[in-house]
Amino acid sequence: MLTTRQLHFSYQDEPVLQDLTLDFGRHAVTGLVGANGCGKSTLFMNLTGILRPQRGAVLWQGEPLGYDKRSLRALRQRVATVFQDPEQQIFYTDIDSDIAFSLHNLGMDKPLIAQRVDRALQLVDAQGFRHKPVQHLSHGQKKRVAIAGALVMEAEYLLLDEPTAGLDPAGRQQMIAIIERIVAEGKRVIISSHDIDLIYQICDYLYVLSDGRLISSGETAQVFMQQALLATAGLVQPWLVKMHSELGLPLCKTEEQLFMLWRQRGVEKM
Repeated sequence: MLTTRQLHFSYQDEPVLQDLTLDFGRHAVTGLVGANGCGKSTLFMNLTGILRPQRGAVLWQGEPLGYDKRSLRALRQRVATVFQDPEQQIFYTDIDSDIAFSLHNLGMDKPLIAQRVDRALQLVDAQGFRHKPVQHLSHGQKKRVAIAGALVMEAEYLLLDEPTAGLDPAGRQQMIAIIERIVAEGKRVIISSHDIDLIYQICDYLYVLSDGRLISSGETAQVFMQQALLATAGLVQPWLVKMHSELGLPLCKTEEQLFMLWRQRGVEKM
């Protein structure tokens, strides 16, 4: 279980995170939303021990994090982060070597490494371009390689920072499918994103941050119905929630569900 308890973090006496008590183990996919500068990226760095809170704690399996090298190395095998910019995580020119790098560092046998790399590439649907040089990959393909590099550790938690940023509509849909595939493997996913429609569609539970404080939390649809509160956090409702609020249409999680209801109603009227 990955949680925080009354977590406070400041940069040079400037508060960034204030009194955050969060539980990321209760739901398969948890969303973090808020305006720029609300503390989402800083929270991610606290969750993986890159930053250390001045007060409160990050807890892993019920115990406060240890910040010695051995403890942090063990944590990052179980809690992996994929940054918004994949260039920050890809260091080799060939994909297999890049994904296998962390496993070689752990001293794993080559057959097991090959098996894990294959599995990670399958999860992100990258088999079709695995032999292309990294410099010839698209932005979306690089994102998938970065995710595979995290999945190869078989971590229990995957932290995704803006997973759909810079993707075209087809790439965005492919990313959603990848996240759903990861969740089906039994892993927990935490998503920080400005893509409100993505958060609404894929997250089970939501935390809303404003100026480093938690201002709302709950089931995703419940939180997104709070239009006035969202406005105070610099957010807007997802378009499907807005259609429900403004036009009285059924509250659906995906546009496919909405279109199916429309078709069903059309058949019933015939």
